[in-house]
Amino acid sequence: MMMEILNQFLKREVQVWTIKDNYRLGMDVGLKALALAFALTAEIERNLASQRTKEALARKRAAGVVLGRPKGHKSARVKPIGKEEEIARLSARGLSQTKIARKRKVHRWTLAKFLRE
Repeated sequence: MMMEILNQFLKREVQVWTIKDNYRLGMDVGLKALALAFALTAEIERNLASQRTKEALARKRAAGVVLGRPKGHKSARVKPIGKEEEIARLSARGLSQTKIARKRKVHRWTLAKFLRE
């Protein structure tokens, strides 16, 4: 995929430079090989990071640690919990749910769900 993107750039005469060592990637074989090496290195690093994460999560599960937020638990930091009076006051003044949500810095869907519950 990286080589295809690079070829598209080169067809449009876009100059591609590496940031770290200031290489200019062009049409010659050596520079194409360098671009391929960069792409492979990045892919290998992504795979290794993913593998390390999966292994760490598996170790945590094996140790009996419950991962993630408990089911049904709501985050008081993000949700409008504890702001019921302010929301009711704003609603009584005729503000729309969207405006109230913006004022409370939550998504309008979050506010709508909160009001339904």
